[in-house]
Amino acid sequence: MYNSQKFKPTYILIALNIAFYVYTSVVGGDFMNTSVNMIWQYGQVNELVIYYGQYYQLFTSMFVHANIAHIAGNMLFLLIFGLRGEEMFSLPEYLSIYFLGGLTGNLLSLLLLPLDTISVGASGAIFAMFGAAIVYARRSYSQSIIGALIYALFLLFLSSGPGVNNFAHIGGLVTGLLIGYVLATRRKPETRYTISYSYSTIP
Repeated sequence: MYNSQKFKPTYILIALNIAFYVYTSVVGGDFMNTSVNMIWQYGQVNELVIYYGQYYQLFTSMFVHANIAHIAGNMLFLLIFGLRGEEMFSLPEYLSIYFLGGLTGNLLSLLLLPLDTISVGASGAIFAMFGAAIVYARRSYSQSIIGALIYALFLLFLSSGPGVNNFAHIGGLVTGLLIGYVLATRRKPETRYTISYSYSTIP
């Protein structure tokens, strides 16, 4: 009833991310690594956003990836968690989770990281989809969400490291968890009826 599988938003988002990577590669002249000029133009450069009003970078940075390994890893996880999200959420819900999660992560990075910080990637949006899916699955069946939270924190820990924007991950994850929880709480579980047949032989 709620799923958005027929619209295939996951495949569309993957295609958009790949297309944008190809564009930045062609313009920047390097397919393996995104050029500095492209990152400064479309990535999130905190100084440019705050002092020069380039607010569009909060959105475009979700489609910019540093190199081919970066986009390959992100698209793999988007495929996994995105297809799961399609089963649970309507198209407006799916897109809201993805883009609100990405924007929240970017805003958190803007507020808490130094001015010379540069952020790129769809990780915040993907973490939002992951968080929404796991908490929705638990809550919709009236199960404790503690396990989902532990799993989310574990994946967050595994994804952290040098050069990783942890604030983008945290912002996206928290946004997804909250939206998934609210949606699962407001919905009534679907009633399922089972029809059984009995056969008897008449002599």
